[in-house]
Amino acid sequence: MELKDIKQVYFLGAGGIGMSALVRYFLKEGKVVAGYDRTPSPLTDKLIQEGAQLHFEENIELIPACCRQPEGTLVIYTPAIPDSHKEWALFRNGEFVVKKRAEVLGIITGDRRGVCAAGTHGKTTTSTMTAHLLHRSHVDCAAFLGGISKNYKSNLVLSDKSDLVVIEADEYDRSFLHLKPYIATITSADPDHLDIYGNKENYLEAFAQFTERIREDGYLILHEGLEVVPRTKKGVTTYIYGRENGDFHARNIRIGGGRIVFDYVSPWQTIEDVELGVPVSINIENGIASMAMAEICGATAEEMKAAMKSFEGADRRFDFHIKQDNLVLLSDYAHHPDEVKACARSLKELYNDKKVTVLFQPHLFSRTKDFYKEFAQSLSLFDEVILVDIYPARELPIKGVTSKLIYDHIADGVKKSMCSRADVTKVVEEKKNEIEVLVSLGAGDIENDIPQMKQILINR
Repeated sequence: MELKDIKQVYFLGAGGIGMSALVRYFLKEGKVVAGYDRTPSPLTDKLIQEGAQLHFEENIELIPACCRQPEGTLVIYTPAIPDSHKEWALFRNGEFVVKKRAEVLGIITGDRRGVCAAGTHGKTTTSTMTAHLLHRSHVDCAAFLGGISKNYKSNLVLSDKSDLVVIEADEYDRSFLHLKPYIATITSADPDHLDIYGNKENYLEAFAQFTERIREDGYLILHEGLEVVPRTKKGVTTYIYGRENGDFHARNIRIGGGRIVFDYVSPWQTIEDVELGVPVSINIENGIASMAMAEICGATAEEMKAAMKSFEGADRRFDFHIKQDNLVLLSDYAHHPDEVKACARSLKELYNDKKVTVLFQPHLFSRTKDFYKEFAQSLSLFDEVILVDIYPARELPIKGVTSKLIYDHIADGVKKSMCSRADVTKVVEEKKNEIEVLVSLGAGDIENDIPQMKQILINR
């Protein structure tokens, strides 16, 4: 099926952050868009307002009649949908065109110059920042993002004048191997998704395969020190970037007074006094990678400098909800030990005179089983740790795997406690007067309690 022949698109897992960008894309294309998701959310509410016909009950009768006809219907599914799902079984066993999200994204962007950010962590902020730099420049771009850009209130950015498209290249289920990048940045490659890959070697091999997919006239930008061994085509230019070393790097870094300013150094120029719109230290490296991609695409120094300062970030990526001298509340999507470590170090650097408390909801039983010791080491960098029940997402429980595995390995001297998911706001209420900096951490549903946490702390 050619995309031009599609009349209606049905999504299984419509509320996922990556899927929702495609929902919005096909709505903009004037297609009938419908779908299922397990639970409603603020994002699905917005998709319904924008025209998507969504439901939250596994029920074939709720599928619009036009989407039950194979002719002209494209079905897009997430691997998180179980084989036993009745709607999935209907489409899978019928004569429907059925594709994964990543396959469709690859088709949509295949004839454009893809600017792709991949990595275990950092890819959402880097891709969102790159999209902002390019979209605010004379170059412009479209973008399919893995987070909601706070500048654009969406994970989809469209352009009618540029063939550049910024893409968050997700390694889960080897999705990024459906892309053909013009520019690919790999921010990190710390083993994750071992339920899919099995071991570190297979995980790194997938990133090596990703580098093979870069166009012959393209570019690879690697963070210094990665274990990924590139296998690029002849003609691909490879650069290294880092905080203080590499072809692209920062110098004269100044952190203080709630601001981070640095000089950006590339093979072609130095841009002095670049200020981060979201001033956390990990964004120095994310900013360097983003500016490198934007510079290669033709954005000017003045355009990049202005856009860096105006960048507001992505939802749940160092997302500040309260930012006062004596009280800070933020949320972050960190769900891998290295992300947790980067979050802790950034916050301790930014608030070195304050107590930093983390409320952490582990994501997936399998990830907790594989990395509970590493999670404990990273969490031990905070002053106080409150551990919440594991968010299962697509998984069934694993015997003996609970948050207590992490709890038992947190370093001596770190104040720690555990609470049920239902008691999160109750715990915040009890501790409200001793909180200085509170970060809600994890990729699960703990984010849903942020509005209530905010009210509790503001009214203390």
